[in-house]
Amino acid sequence: MSNLNEQLELLQRGCEEIIPLQELRERIAAGKKLRVKVGFDPTAPDLHLGHTVLLNKMRQFQDLGHTVIFLIGDFTGMIGDPSGKNATRKALSAEDVRANAETYKQQVFKVLDRELTEVRFNNEWMEKMTAADFARVSSHYTVARMMERNDFGERFRNNKSIALHEFLYPIAQGYDSVALEADVELGGTDQKFNLLVGRHLQPVYGQKPQVIMTLPLLEGLDGVQKMSKSLDNYIGVDEDADSMFGKLMSISDDLMWRYFELLSARGNAELDALRKRVKDGDNPRDIKFLLGEEMVDRFHGEGAGVKARAAFIARFAQGELPEDIETATLQTSGAGIGIAAALTAAGLTASNSDAFRMLQQGAVRLDGEKITDRGLQLVAGFKGVVQVGKRRVARVEVV
Repeated sequence: MSNLNEQLELLQRGCEEIIPLQELRERIAAGKKLRVKVGFDPTAPDLHLGHTVLLNKMRQFQDLGHTVIFLIGDFTGMIGDPSGKNATRKALSAEDVRANAETYKQQVFKVLDRELTEVRFNNEWMEKMTAADFARVSSHYTVARMMERNDFGERFRNNKSIALHEFLYPIAQGYDSVALEADVELGGTDQKFNLLVGRHLQPVYGQKPQVIMTLPLLEGLDGVQKMSKSLDNYIGVDEDADSMFGKLMSISDDLMWRYFELLSARGNAELDALRKRVKDGDNPRDIKFLLGEEMVDRFHGEGAGVKARAAFIARFAQGELPEDIETATLQTSGAGIGIAAALTAAGLTASNSDAFRMLQQGAVRLDGEKITDRGLQLVAGFKGVVQVGKRRVARVEVV
């Protein structure tokens, strides 16, 4: 892809902000091989598709010939990133960090090109710094600027404690950009402050300030909350192919485009062509099949997506139900329950608002019959198979 505008269009796709866009344009136009840094604190041993939003953008830079630095924050992970937290975050032990880092390294190369990825650990330079060294780095940032961070400011106003070491985290992350001489740093929208610290520190050390690019947090299967294991609305990159495909088929037609934009390797022109197909009358389900196949192929190898699609059609599109359907008994003391509350209580939707949305989209079935009545009441004694979308199904009993 030699056209500058095409490159920028691809790199801008899905980004919330590029600060500043003109500098990114100038650096790419100059033909420089950029050093693109992304830091990951190894706080959990496995990844879900929400984590791969950043990995996909890294892969786009790789495909355009730039150097990607996958930075594992083994030092900063032991401080604990306070971003978005309303309380001091528990730091990880050195043993946890090492174990999680190894798992990360195994998983990220399902997206990144191993040969074009520079894997670094920030303990390489941080452990060599003396207390005096770190004090000098910290002297270039003020407490007033630190308190501009939304989470710090909110905690201070609400009389919630802020541990002194939490101020060190953005400074350490910013210094990582100095140590790596980063041209670009990527991060989630919740990382904007930390990324700007790196941009602030680099000129102090005689470097051009990095361009920062923030990307959104991917919504989970419910289409409302960000993807999270704790909310059980996630798709793990290590899930089996059939489960991954089935979960992707359960997302709404609107959310499908969000997933395409943030997760797919398809170019913008191809996505525009897919949108046109739906506008011209193609079934959105068939387009969603393409998303499912692409994701399954990425994490399970070429050809796995087609097999998962065939298995999905056999199970659901042809009317077959899984044998291990769970039973949800809803206790109502004989009063019955509204359909939205029943779907949520049975674990088929994330919330009543999610249930109402599924009803509106015609994605809810009782014993195979599509229902859209938001006011439907399930009376005491009701027993039946309830489905939401193609993937979520349960036997529901109302007592």
